[in-house]
Amino acid sequence: MDSDTLTCARPDAEEEACHTEQEHQKEHRSRLPEAVERLVESCRTVPHIAHVDTALIPSKEEVTDLVRLAIRLVFPGFFGHQELDWNSLPYRVGEGAAELFDRLSLQIARSIRHECRRTESLCTHCLDTGQKQAIDFLYRLPKVRELVSGDVVAAYRGDPAAKSYDEIVFCYPGLYAIAVYRLAHELWDLGVPLLPRMMTELAHSETGIDIHPGARIGREFFIDHGTGVVIGETTDIGDRVTLYQGVTLGALSFPRDERGDLVRGRKRHPTIEDDVIIYSGATILGGDTVIGRGCVIGGNVWLTESVPPGTKVTMKAPELVYRPAPPNGGAG
Repeated sequence: MDSDTLTCARPDAEEEACHTEQEHQKEHRSRLPEAVERLVESCRTVPHIAHVDTALIPSKEEVTDLVRLAIRLVFPGFFGHQELDWNSLPYRVGEGAAELFDRLSLQIARSIRHECRRTESLCTHCLDTGQKQAIDFLYRLPKVRELVSGDVVAAYRGDPAAKSYDEIVFCYPGLYAIAVYRLAHELWDLGVPLLPRMMTELAHSETGIDIHPGARIGREFFIDHGTGVVIGETTDIGDRVTLYQGVTLGALSFPRDERGDLVRGRKRHPTIEDDVIIYSGATILGGDTVIGRGCVIGGNVWLTESVPPGTKVTMKAPELVYRPAPPNGGAG
């Protein structure tokens, strides 16, 4: 067979292959209705992870935008695309506050409705409550700015690598996680359900730092590096406390009632008093555990009991073994 014959035959082969492929695609697509039917049926048989035939729930995408709006009010001029001067500041702040109020009110109302549905309670005045809590939250933002300002100062004071306050605001994941926590904690304190957890989990996903909005944290708090830090719901942290990466302030155990359900509402996480430093990898557990003022907790320490003020706790240095490396880089 010459080259001309081969050239003429190729389009026919390609057309035949294309036709066969289309038939296969039709065959696969014909199974789609059954797949949909099975998925819908699973929503009926496993309803606790489906939100159907009820009011709208808070939107994760909207919460992301709300955090960004609030962060811009806490740090005006640092984020966004508009230049600020003292003449334009009232207009920019007013614009941002109005948008945050409108959007936050709606998400709070949805959170309240969701909580009412979950607890089978009567839901009344959700929109009015949402607006009241949103404006109360805005009134608390100056206090949040004051606290976050102290956190910036603590980071600058505690990290010799920091060249300026601006660098800390722009670059430090610990500060971002703390700022989002402080915003979420105000909503938690106002009694807003669900939304504060969504906010801190957003920061958790972006930074690797997990701070429950129910935790109580004092002034000038610094998390250095930050990845892997966990701060539980009932943790109490005093002023001027520093944590390094990988620190866990967690629960020692989870007591259960006579039915085997977890007992909620008890203090499960430790208390960290003022001026404490906790180095990387340390784990401190238990609601009765108190780390006294001025303590230094070394890296990788595991604590389930209280430590008196002014104590330094460290792990005994491990015994290192040195021997000649095997030839050719082998493991030996």
